[in-house]
This record gives sequence, C-alpha cells and structure tokens, in this order.
Amino acid sequence: MALHFTSEQRLDDGVLERRFTLGEIPGILWTPASASESAPVPLILLGLPTLGLQKMYARLAARARHAAADGFAAATIELPGSGERPRQAAFEQARADLRRAIQAGEPVSDEIIDALILPLVDQAVPEWQATLDALLPLPEIGGPVGYSGGVISIGIRLALRDPRIVAANLFAGSFVPRAMFEEARQVTIPLHVLLQWDDEGNDRQAALDLFDAFGSKEKSLHAHMGGHTGVPQSAGDAAAQFFTRHLT
Repeated sequence: MALHFTSEQRLDDGVLERRFTLGEIPGILWTPASASESAPVPLILLGLPTLGLQKMYARLAARARHAAADGFAAATIELPGSGERPRQAAFEQARADLRRAIQAGEPVSDEIIDALILPLVDQAVPEWQATLDALLPLPEIGGPVGYSGGVISIGIRLALRDPRIVAANLFAGSFVPRAMFEEARQVTIPLHVLLQWDDEGNDRQAALDLFDAFGSKEKSLHAHMGGHTGVPQSAGDAAAQFFTRHLT
C-alpha cells in the first residue's frame, strides 16, 4: 500500500503533525522538532478504540505530544469499520448484539466477543504492519518501535507477530476472546499493563487472568481506582518512563 501525506501543520510545541493515507486507510504521524535524518527517533504506535480517529483525536494528539516531549515519534491509523472507513455488516451486528446484552444485564457470550474482536484483529494487525513498512523507511524515523493502548487483543497479536515491536503498553478494558489467551502466553516482550479497577465495561478478573497469562519475563500491572475514563496523569508518566527504558 502506498503512503501519501495529505496535510501537515507545526503545533505550538514544535511537533510536526502530518495526516496521511495508506491505501484507503487514514492515519496521522507526529514527529518531534528534534527528529531529522541525522538524528532519527524511535516510533510509538498509538492504538485507539473503535470510536474513530476524529472522535479520539484530542486524546491521541495529547498522547503523541507527550511522546514527542520524550523524543519519540507517534503514529495512529483508523481501525477497520471505524470513522470514515466503510462499515462492515458483521462487525455492526456484533456491536449491536453486545449493546443488547449489556442493556439487558446479561453476560456477554464468548460468541459475541469472538464475532466482535477476532475479525477486527485479523484485519487490523496486517494494516499496522503495513504502516510500519511505510513509516520506518522515513529518514527521521529510526526505530525501535513500541505499541501503546487501543484494543488489547490487537496489541497482543502485534506483539507476538511483529519482531519490530520491542515493548508494549497495553490498556486492559476491552473484551478478549479466549483464543487470545493462548497468544498472550507466547508474548515475550516487556509489557506495561494499565487497569482501571472499577472500569464499568471491563471484566476485572478476566483482565487479571490475561495479565497472568502473558509469557513476558518483564511485565508490570498498574491498577488505579476509578472507571474507564478516570485514568490518572501519573499513569501516563509511568508509561512514558517504560518506553524511555525500552526504546532508547
């Protein structure tokens, strides 16, 4: 897939924000003012939920600017079936089934979780890999690469399948198919896992079981009181320190 930059702007802190398309996939690349051909910088992939890139832009840009302050470039792409990308009937049906189960106070079945997450992982991970193929040759990007946030199952598959990912900061809080637990056992890169203890949409025990399943020798779980949107600033600071240790 061909990479085309479609716009660029210099933010007030000197960060260069460039929007791009990779084939039909929209994305954004942020690079610190210090990045150059003579001083290339590591890259952090910013995962996002299925709410869409534009709805998440403010939060993504804040994370990217934080990364730039630490000397890292950051990039994100729109997930399949989200934002401006074409809707997918099977995914929309799975989301409707999920909402129906939650509104009825019923347990979310394995069938719903599998239908919602597994096709998304199967499509999104190759797209992230194609993004790396396109961005890493840029002279101001030098690697290594980290992955941060987003749908945790996508992070698991990327960490397992792509050796260019050397460390990952994962957000517990999305449904995880049982099949992903086996993949988690094969993940060996350093992991920093964030868990909101009172996340209303998250099965806390499942998140703890997933953390236990990871095969990484270096893994840490950072749990904070509060709901899904109550992540404290200190959590971002700890994740930044994690990437500084492993990407520099």
